[in-house]
Amino acid sequence: MEKLISLITKYKALNLQNVIDHDRFNQYAIVHHSSGIEGSTLTETETRLLLEEGTTPKGKPLEHSLMVKDHFEALQFVLNAAKEQRKVDIEFIQAINAKVMKSTGSVYQTVFGEIDASKGAFRKGNVSAGGSYFVNFDKVVNYTERLVISLKEQMEIANTITEQLRLSFVAHFDLVSIHPFYDGNGRTNRLLMNFIQAYFKLPLAIVYQEDKKEYYDALVASRKSENTIAFEVFMENQYQKFLALEIAQFEKDMSKNLHTNKKKWPGNGFSIFFG
Repeated sequence: MEKLISLITKYKALNLQNVIDHDRFNQYAIVHHSSGIEGSTLTETETRLLLEEGTTPKGKPLEHSLMVKDHFEALQFVLNAAKEQRKVDIEFIQAINAKVMKSTGSVYQTVFGEIDASKGAFRKGNVSAGGSYFVNFDKVVNYTERLVISLKEQMEIANTITEQLRLSFVAHFDLVSIHPFYDGNGRTNRLLMNFIQAYFKLPLAIVYQEDKKEYYDALVASRKSENTIAFEVFMENQYQKFLALEIAQFEKDMSKNLHTNKKKWPGNGFSIFFG
């Protein structure tokens, strides 16, 4: 974790929030990778064009474009909530899921009546995914209440970067382990993680699409061992990967700009530092 904290410190020192469009492109990357994990076939460029220009990629399912657009709106929702320092409650988690599933949620027929997945309604049936079975539907409300109570308590006392990051990772694990919704659980729990990170003004984590297998393996390993260590280690590595890539890209761009300026303006007469 020390190396990770060092990277966070270096990342923050770059003041990337002052770089034009940095936050926006970072959000596009979060949406692209998170949607990709759930089956979207849009490339990162197609994601950007869809969100900026409304251009739907040809030859790809409309559902994938809708998934991306809804995910982006849900991300804006959690970032605004974090800025307002909103407290986590069940309604907030349901609101995230409702935004994620706004255009693609199905209606499920159950013995309890219709359940509209586009409204953030909790499931009324048991589910499994990837060989894992989640809590019985009749325990979903209880487990989710326990989660939000724990989050409220922990967010008030998490004072260090280590505590805040661990809290975001564990909340991510806990919500996906409850699996409270029929669909959109993965995107919802990753957005809850991003909300906690934004709440504490930390960089936002990305779970990379290319690391999907390792992501699922870490979730399964933590469930089998009955502790969150494997998942926390995976998320620390993902976070470190994101920060290292961002720092390297920034330094590369700055070096390129400096080289270009030197070629364009020989000497030091135009510099405000060396005039």
